[in-house]
Amino acid sequence: MSPITMSLFHISLGLGTMMTFASNHWFLAWMGIEINTLALIPLMVQNPHPRAVEASTKYFFAQATASAMLLFATLLNSILTGEWNIPLISHPTPSALCTLALAMKIGLAPLHTWLPEVIQALDLRTSLILSTWQKLGPLYLMYQIPSVNPNLFLLLGLLSIIVGGLGGFNQVQLRKIVAYSSIAHLGWIAMALAIMPPLALLALYVYLLSSTTLFISLMALRAKHISTLAISWAKAPTFTATFPFILLSLGGLPPLTGFMPKWLILSALVKEPLTLVAVLAALSSLLSLYYYLRLFYASTLTMPPNNPPGTLPWRLKPRRNTLFLALTITATAALLPLTPAVLTYLTW
Repeated sequence: MSPITMSLFHISLGLGTMMTFASNHWFLAWMGIEINTLALIPLMVQNPHPRAVEASTKYFFAQATASAMLLFATLLNSILTGEWNIPLISHPTPSALCTLALAMKIGLAPLHTWLPEVIQALDLRTSLILSTWQKLGPLYLMYQIPSVNPNLFLLLGLLSIIVGGLGGFNQVQLRKIVAYSSIAHLGWIAMALAIMPPLALLALYVYLLSSTTLFISLMALRAKHISTLAISWAKAPTFTATFPFILLSLGGLPPLTGFMPKWLILSALVKEPLTLVAVLAALSSLLSLYYYLRLFYASTLTMPPNNPPGTLPWRLKPRRNTLFLALTITATAALLPLTPAVLTYLTW
């Protein structure tokens, strides 16, 4: 694919999301999401591999189904209430249908089955776009929907945390592990939307930061399988020392950045009071923490190193600028002290 064509599709991705952000009308927001979807499919098949073609087909059918459901829900809301504005969807049935359609678009459980298979068949750069940028439009619409069905958000969020933890247990492909990690993090965001929408924005920011850092790290190492991480010490010894901070931050361990949104969401759930939901979410997050520790421990500490012949790669000049990666790793690991300022903003 030529650079001009590639740039055109990337610009279309940005314009589709910006159109959704700027829309107050359901039909215009729907058009923005569709532009986003159609711009991503050519990027999926830029390497004409059969698995990539299969993944793009699965993605198209899943997104088309969700888009049809979303359009039907907005039409039903127009018939029942006479309103097309996004914040004025007040009837329970259209609101629930819109929530389920948007949940299918981003891959919330139990409407998640397309996401791990699609990400597994794509390259890391396209997987990064699918796991981060493509979530912004639907999550914005979920943020705008009034809390007519908070229990539906809680149910989708709790199911996603459980499925995201169980799904990554026995995986050895890094892209599938990241996909299930994405499902679990989106579950935390959905639960925050039910109790405190501004807190969902914080969880989204931390998720975007952590996922982008993880994907850029895997791209730098050219790692797609757990076994390839065993020789990361030879490619980048400094990075091997900082990689556990990314994983443990994704797992939500203190004193790393990823602990902040989970801590605040659990505190808000207890204050509601939804103590049982908070306990189930906290216990389910341990499932995700298991495979993060497995990535760190089993792949980098216990597997025998595969010594490459010749000059060690870390002695060579790096092919790309690592400043951005260094900044994102630092932010992923060291933003927890900002929690008091975040609490002041959320309670203001």
